[in-house]
Amino acid sequence: MRLALVISLALAPLPLWAGEITVAPGGLTAALAEAQDGDVLRLEPGAYAGPIVLDRSLTLDGGGAAHIDGGGNGSVITVTAEDVTVQGLTITGSGDDHETIDSGVQLTKTAHGAVVRDNILRGNLYGIDIHGARNSTVENNIIEGQQHDKMNRRGNGVYVWNAPGAVVTGNDIRWGRDGIFVNSSKKNSFTRNRFRDLRFGVHYMYANQSEVSDNISIGNHLGYAVMYSTRVTVTGNLSVDDRDHGVMLNYTNDSVITGNLVRGGGTEKCAFLYNSHKNRFENNRFEACEIGIHFTAGSDRNRIVGNAFIGNQTQVKYVSTKWDEWSEDGRGNYWSDFVAYDLNGDGLADTPYRPNDAMDHVLWTQPSAKLLLGSPAVQLVRWSQSAFPALLPGGVVDSHALMRPIEITPPQDFTEEGS
Repeated sequence: MRLALVISLALAPLPLWAGEITVAPGGLTAALAEAQDGDVLRLEPGAYAGPIVLDRSLTLDGGGAAHIDGGGNGSVITVTAEDVTVQGLTITGSGDDHETIDSGVQLTKTAHGAVVRDNILRGNLYGIDIHGARNSTVENNIIEGQQHDKMNRRGNGVYVWNAPGAVVTGNDIRWGRDGIFVNSSKKNSFTRNRFRDLRFGVHYMYANQSEVSDNISIGNHLGYAVMYSTRVTVTGNLSVDDRDHGVMLNYTNDSVITGNLVRGGGTEKCAFLYNSHKNRFENNRFEACEIGIHFTAGSDRNRIVGNAFIGNQTQVKYVSTKWDEWSEDGRGNYWSDFVAYDLNGDGLADTPYRPNDAMDHVLWTQPSAKLLLGSPAVQLVRWSQSAFPALLPGGVVDSHALMRPIEITPPQDFTEEGS
């Protein structure tokens, strides 16, 4: 009897009062007060005053022509109920308080299963704050943040805090501070987003078991920064003209970085590893940066295989007194500056590649020594080390360098202008 009651309740339809409600400008507050779980509130074209709170499991649909402005007070839309959908709205006018994370849309820790999609959010301190709302989705929004000179005082496009299962996909995020900033979370997915004119495109802090894939970062300070995290997959992303780094790992372990294209244009480092261990860098293409890849602070036991280092001023910066082998199972990486032969036609260079010599180490620690680069003494040291590798100080060696680079094609709709 008890089981039958449970089954009948589970199969029961939505409450009889659930339905579609058309809302005209000026009537939103009253409509929200009367709405029930399951209702769909369809806003007629026009302007609506915020802030508002969605405390019932409903859909708020602006149809692409409704505009809610928060008047500079707090978050424009705050969601506290589960299974709420916010779509088709233009959202402006949040407050400017970082302590309360004033946002265009704020999903609180009880707003599990929320969906925020197809909205335009402009000029808010934060675009969308996923603050503990598990299994929420943010998709296909245009998020344009603040543009004042103090970039670190701006908010993030999407802020994810302690929100396992959150999915952020297909958004176009511009200005503000970071495109997506995630802190103390896990099992998140950030895919197919576009980032422009930001500090970091994606910024991870203490976020594990997550995915960053098929995103585009253009002209930011840094494309993809993963810090203090484990088991993160960074795959199929594009970084173009990002100023400092394309991909950075800082205290990050057991992660996979594969199939990414970093194309510099004044970029300092295509890839940077700081105290990061047991990561797999495979089949990436790093090109036209000042430094192709920089290892430091004891980064160890990383697998570096199948990558292409093309046209970087310095292919590798790695200071060490021991040799670190960058090939595995007879397969290494491609180096555009390696004049090599492949007499047996197996696609591998016949001699090992060693990117750095003793003079490189001197120049990294004493930049003023560049004035001596053309001197006969320096040339003699470099010739001696190339002729007698035993004189080299240690560092990277690729015993099976590839003769052809991996090709990675940007998405068909990609333009550097971001249009």
